[in-house]
Amino acid sequence: MTRTPLRPLARVLDARARGENPKAIERENIRQRHENMKDRARARAEGRLLVLGLFFFCAFSVVGVRMGMLATSEAQEPLASAPGAAIAMQRANIVDREGRILATNLDTYSVYAQPPAMIDPNAAADQLVAIFPDLDKERLVKDFTGTRKFLWIKKRISPEQKQAVHDIGDPGILFGPREMRLYPNGRLAAHILGGSGFGREGVSAAEVIGVAGVEKQFDDYLRDPANGNKPLQLSLDLTIQAAVEQVLYGGMKIMNAKGASAVLMNAHTGEVISAASLPSFDPNDRPRPPTSGFDPSDSPLFNRYVQGVYELGSVFKIFTAAQAVQLGLVNSETIIDTSGPMRIGRFPIGEFNGKNYGKISVADVIVHSSNRGTGRLALQIGARRQQDFLEALGMFEPTPFEIVEAAGGEPLKPKKWGELSTVTISYGHGLSTSPMHLAAGYAAIANGGHYVSPTILRKNGAQYGPRVMSESAAKQAQNMLRRVVTDGTASFGDVAGYDVAGKTGTADKPKPRGGYYDDKVIATFATFFPAYDPKYVLIVTLDEPSIVAYGEKRRTAGWTAVPVAAELIGRIAPLLGLRPRLEPEARAAITLTSN
Repeated sequence: MTRTPLRPLARVLDARARGENPKAIERENIRQRHENMKDRARARAEGRLLVLGLFFFCAFSVVGVRMGMLATSEAQEPLASAPGAAIAMQRANIVDREGRILATNLDTYSVYAQPPAMIDPNAAADQLVAIFPDLDKERLVKDFTGTRKFLWIKKRISPEQKQAVHDIGDPGILFGPREMRLYPNGRLAAHILGGSGFGREGVSAAEVIGVAGVEKQFDDYLRDPANGNKPLQLSLDLTIQAAVEQVLYGGMKIMNAKGASAVLMNAHTGEVISAASLPSFDPNDRPRPPTSGFDPSDSPLFNRYVQGVYELGSVFKIFTAAQAVQLGLVNSETIIDTSGPMRIGRFPIGEFNGKNYGKISVADVIVHSSNRGTGRLALQIGARRQQDFLEALGMFEPTPFEIVEAAGGEPLKPKKWGELSTVTISYGHGLSTSPMHLAAGYAAIANGGHYVSPTILRKNGAQYGPRVMSESAAKQAQNMLRRVVTDGTASFGDVAGYDVAGKTGTADKPKPRGGYYDDKVIATFATFFPAYDPKYVLIVTLDEPSIVAYGEKRRTAGWTAVPVAAELIGRIAPLLGLRPRLEPEARAAITLTSN
């Protein structure tokens, strides 16, 4: 900036020459300088006022917008500021093999109270009890009028209940947002899904955690925010599961059974298409575990197809026959002497109802379900080789099926595996396993000799494990099991067009303190279909069945489990996309005559 002098020399000399006072020039210059300084100060002040005005305008706009949002949105109780991780609410969906929802999330509310802010605790307690009849009025009044600063009233409420509580109008009763787990199909596949509950809880959020089934097994995956839009896909088929549970429930009631289970598994992939355990429960309202003093199997939470380890009886005989064929000791036509007596030490080995089949083929040993015939095959195999074979079939460890309850279903083996155990285990006594173990064992026969691991996750293509028997041994075993249905103890199990193959098993039920009941059994039918091209394994087990037929009380699997399995196969085979193979009917003979 150029500074103008107050008394320029040229102007002073010119003014003196004209007889004027030079100080007037200085006064004029001072005035002009002051005017310029005032103009600059005014401009600077006006700029500052403009900036300050814009700042206040923006601030008041933000406050106004926020006040408008608060006025039009749902009121929320602010959380106290505290260090710690935020509570994760979102949980991934669970779907079946076709993408249909099995478990999802639903936004709801909780209701809680801050007693110091309440106006009329007694009236509020009366109205809350009217809305929630399970609440204790005296307890509410005591809490509302005591020293408590906070208490939950209900962790989850419906929209109708929320409106009713809102109408009470007490400022000490407040709402908090919640995300609850919803199982839209109710009891369907309850033991697979398991259920969920709340973990860490805050006023404005609650952590949903799995408590059983796949919800707990895959809890980390389901809670991972990265998987929020990627559901957990199971191998279950919702339509088939519904059919299985419906038929199984009807069969359990008709056969007067205490409980029932069914496992349907793909013999080549290990995928469990359906798994049912009855009695069941609703995971939306999961019951509490029973208190001490009860048989665990009395609880609807008990999962019979993985937690239920039973001596499954004669369904094990085919493993003995298949191993004997595999070792080259026999083939299906080899003659075995099943005549008595047969003793192992001081223990006699008898047949059902005291029968004596004499000298019959290995195939007929399975068809007639001969204990002595199977026992003599087992003695040829030997204890060590028998153990190795059953271990290869997964019979000595908990099944790898991916639900948390499966780890508790550990098979029960004899402490000393001598000749007696070798014989009794050959026909299904002395070794306790679950129906899921049995399904994996029969899958190895059905798929040509490969072990497959049962899985609840959807797979693509065959998932063969190690080979446990030759294809020839598996094929001979398949043919034997087909004959059990056409000529043996499972004659009620045939389904037109699907060539069912399988084996019955009726095992006396053990007493809690040792020994066996005389009138209680576990009846099992282990089957695969269609026999000409095995694709699916089905295991049906009934706990304590009993039915009167032809004037007699019947408990054996041929009279109880087999008809239920046949009804199941007839219902689900079309749903699985299996077309029946029907033999063409003979054409009527036509004779041409001439008039």
